[in-house]
Amino acid sequence: MHRLLSPVLMLVLLALAPAAVTAADFMPAIVFDMGGKFDKSFNQMAYEGAEAWRKENGIAYREFEVTSPVQREQALRQLARRGAAIVIAIGFSQGPAVATVAKEFPNTKFTVIDAIVDAPNVQSVVMREQEGSFLVGMLAAMKSQTGKVGFVGGMDIPLIRKFAAGYRQGALYVNPKIEVLENMTGTTPEAWNDPTRGAELAKAQFGRGVDVIYAAAGGTGLGVYQAAKDAGKYAIGVDSNQNYVQPGTMLTSMVKRIDKVVGEAFTSARDGSWQPGTRDLGLAADAVGWALDQYNRPLITAEMEERCKQATADIVAGKIKVSETCSNAACTN
Repeated sequence: MHRLLSPVLMLVLLALAPAAVTAADFMPAIVFDMGGKFDKSFNQMAYEGAEAWRKENGIAYREFEVTSPVQREQALRQLARRGAAIVIAIGFSQGPAVATVAKEFPNTKFTVIDAIVDAPNVQSVVMREQEGSFLVGMLAAMKSQTGKVGFVGGMDIPLIRKFAAGYRQGALYVNPKIEVLENMTGTTPEAWNDPTRGAELAKAQFGRGVDVIYAAAGGTGLGVYQAAKDAGKYAIGVDSNQNYVQPGTMLTSMVKRIDKVVGEAFTSARDGSWQPGTRDLGLAADAVGWALDQYNRPLITAEMEERCKQATADIVAGKIKVSETCSNAACTN
């Protein structure tokens, strides 16, 4: 058959073939944001996804853990310069760095999570945190004995406001009379890693009658979880499954499947199906949800679980619409 094809036709066919690469030629990379890959939260989910992909495919990846903001551009640039086929940037803070470095390396693929960068070689992945937060808000309201639940956010930014908005809507969906107290830790990146302040905010909310607190605050959340343990109250984890952190008082965790996103980005870049543009992922894509395991199974009743399953189906079907902000009637008593 090959003898019947002219050299010119062969070149055309090769040019039209998918841009897949062999394992030997493919080198993926990932840049973790501040907090490190063992932060028990967002970065760690990404790390676990990269490790699972490495073990499954037998292909090593390069990595960098950012410890200061100036390192973001440096890390992305260095990995691209060293021949990474795709570089995944973890966290909204890396958006500006990706926008800059992607222009310098137009042949390198970049996937950024939690930020949107409009460039022909950038894939932006955003998630509907409000949908997963709606479900844990339901659980908080069903578990609460006082009719008061709390939220502690990290840095006061629109992304964290999405968590708070979904949580409030879920709690009000269960109990229209429930009171939801909210605090943000700060307005600078240090707000992600201040467990002492997290504990202080949690104690203040417990003092006002709150008995369940949802923390979307990175390392600051560890202080919230400890305060809940000390007070005999409940806490809700975020990003990764944190139920194991304080067994017995961790009601659940709102999970963002960053591990899944990382694996899909690596695979699609290798097999040639990777596409630039924005991916908007929610419950329908199994990109967010809540964790149920041996650590919190005794805390979740069959009725609580069933109501969350039904709400999940209703959100996916469009029967329940969860807003990113609390500017609608669903966010008010």
